Amino acid sequence: MNSPLRLVFAGTPDFAVPHLAACRRAGIDVVAVYTQPDRPAGRGRSLAASPVKQAALAAGLPVEQPENFRSAAAVDALRGHAPDLLVVVAYGLILPKRVLAIPRHGGWNVHASLLPRWRGAAPIQRALLAGDSETGVCLMQMEAGLDTGPVLLRETLPIRADDTGGSLHDRLAELGARVLARGLDRLVRGDALPAAAQPADGISYAHKLDKAEARLDWQRPAAELERQVRAFDPWPVAEAALGADVVRVWRAQALADAADAAPGTIVAAGRDGIDVACGDGVLRVIELQRAGGRRMRAADYLNARPALARAGR
Repeated sequence: MNSPLRLVFAGTPDFAVPHLAACRRAGIDVVAVYTQPDRPAGRGRSLAASPVKQAALAAGLPVEQPENFRSAAAVDALRGHAPDLLVVVAYGLILPKRVLAIPRHGGWNVHASLLPRWRGAAPIQRALLAGDSETGVCLMQMEAGLDTGPVLLRETLPIRADDTGGSLHDRLAELGARVLARGLDRLVRGDALPAAAQPADGISYAHKLDKAEARLDWQRPAAELERQVRAFDPWPVAEAALGADVVRVWRAQALADAADAAPGTIVAAGRDGIDVACGDGVLRVIELQRAGGRRMRAADYLNARPALARAGR
């Protein structure tokens, strides 16, 4: 009987957790789980374990948390696990060539886009912001460049009209875990996974999200602002000036109506929402949140602001 495949998994956030579960299958021995060091979190800023660390400890798997792989000690520790394969999913650290060279099958990465579109840190949100009709996952053979390696497996996923950053994240995490499982099963059986080089055309970069991007600019088209609201749910959450308030906007809908008013003007307000004139079209704010308050429907927000409701008539 063949010895099980020795696998080291490296990941940190929620997105990586179902992928770790996918690695725990027949013919595979997960010999170590790498994740980023515990970070301060919450109001008390106490150290918190990453979702991957929590999942690994619950499964009884050994956990490693090096700050980076610049030291010989960190590299030697990985080498000591004698991995056949390194699987990396949203780990958050750049892995140098000397690390990728340790496993005999190298490193695999699951990336949440249809490469070469949206290489980089925030492919899910960038696809939504751009109005892409579909996205997907790629199982990629890792190399030194940023998401430049050849693709072993890929699968597409339609982007729904109501998808948010959160809902698309969850669907892609499930899809990525399934694709990874297919690749691992083939590797264990000894089936070759042909590696297809990424095309030179169609390259785009999904730069890390910045809180400054969350502010809605009423000069822009309503359709773009709706995508911004969906992409930034649940983080960093879109925000906008609404009358005298600055609010977080959780749900909004672009209307085709033309508004004969300056961008940022409230043109209607009622139980269906608060309609704001944009550079092109009208954005209906449906769910929002004041600073320090709770999320609420626009109708409830207006109940305490009759003057604002009258201003939209």
